[in-house]
Amino acid sequence: ADFCSGSIVGVCYGRNADDLPTPDKVVKLVQLHKIKYLRIYDSNIQVLKAFANTGVELMVGVPNSDLLAFSQFQSNVDSWLKNSILPYYPATKITYITVGLEVTESPDNATSLVVPAMQNVLTALKKVGLHKRIKVSSTHSLGVLSRSFPPSAGAFNSSHAFFLKPMLEFLAENHSPFMIDLYPYYAYRDSPSNVSLDYALFESSSEVIDPNTGLLYTNMFDAQIDALYFSLMALNFRTTRVMVTETGWPSKGSPKEKAATPDNAQTYNANLIHHVINDSGTPAKPGEELDVYIFSLFNENRKPGLESERNWGLFYPDQTSVYNLDFTGKGIVDVTNSGNGTNSNVTTWCIASSKASEADLQNALDWACGPGNVDCSPIQPSQPCFEPDNTLSHASFAFNSYYQQNGATDVACSFGGNGVKVDKDPSKSI
Repeated sequence: ADFCSGSIVGVCYGRNADDLPTPDKVVKLVQLHKIKYLRIYDSNIQVLKAFANTGVELMVGVPNSDLLAFSQFQSNVDSWLKNSILPYYPATKITYITVGLEVTESPDNATSLVVPAMQNVLTALKKVGLHKRIKVSSTHSLGVLSRSFPPSAGAFNSSHAFFLKPMLEFLAENHSPFMIDLYPYYAYRDSPSNVSLDYALFESSSEVIDPNTGLLYTNMFDAQIDALYFSLMALNFRTTRVMVTETGWPSKGSPKEKAATPDNAQTYNANLIHHVINDSGTPAKPGEELDVYIFSLFNENRKPGLESERNWGLFYPDQTSVYNLDFTGKGIVDVTNSGNGTNSNVTTWCIASSKASEADLQNALDWACGPGNVDCSPIQPSQPCFEPDNTLSHASFAFNSYYQQNGATDVACSFGGNGVKVDKDPSKSI
């Protein structure tokens, strides 16, 4: 019941299609399926308006076509923030701004513009005091690595060094994640003799051994993530977190793409969600949190290329499911828990009441961290649960820890009337 942390699973909401539902209908679909995190590729005003007051967290994008304007003049970024973001924030929860999309893959080679544009976005956020609430980063394809196997030999492509080094320094300095788009599907499709389908789908019973470290890999996703971690470590960026901003599997493809089926797509994404939600980490980083965004919400009929490009969606444009997927990661596992409260320590949490006075909360917090024997080290400065730095959040952490340690009974959540029992996991809404 560690309460401020935990990996998240989001979905990419691409809109490169003619027949998609309106954003307000998308809101209902997303809420129905309990999707709490979305990535969009621009700052579309209709989308930002539609998601106001929904609690869904959005990652918004600065497209490559805007990089020149964003890198050249601070005033361009200031006015974008003022007109496209601030009118909708914080009713619409915006948590990340991605500046540029896989720039090393784009034909117009805008790599030199990315870091100056990121700096300008950060400066604009600082002017309005939002630089700690909205993180700035950029997304990359696995093509930024020159080597990814074995994972311990992972290395960044030296031809990108001029742009990657200042970017990694920016990310480290601002505690922003390195964002990567990972697709085991392509590794399998392009090299089926070297990569087994089971290994790509998290279904492998055999293990691939990294000869340098002795680490055992049962799936390609972990191997690709660790290749990135080892690449970061080789450049001495040991604390930079990795975030997967796209991954997934197509449900339909051209005749050559035999693995693009609804069954395989469902298997990959269901196994991915389960793997991530369990906070199992990777062989090189066991237990490490990893946030992942599945590509994508809808099939997008305007995308060029092979048939699979238009069939990554979890939903058809008419909002019916391409296949079933449970975003909590518990659908298959928890069928035995009927939710009748017998297993209450799993299904309920205890948080601080937002109606309680600051003084009452502080007293209850002091009691929980003292005589109550709660380990409150995670809510100390620079520790993982320190943010958000307010008494309500810290008290919620301490109340819930005490509640879980003491049998999750009603009495264990009283705190003089300042505790409230909830049946939604609060760590997923912080």
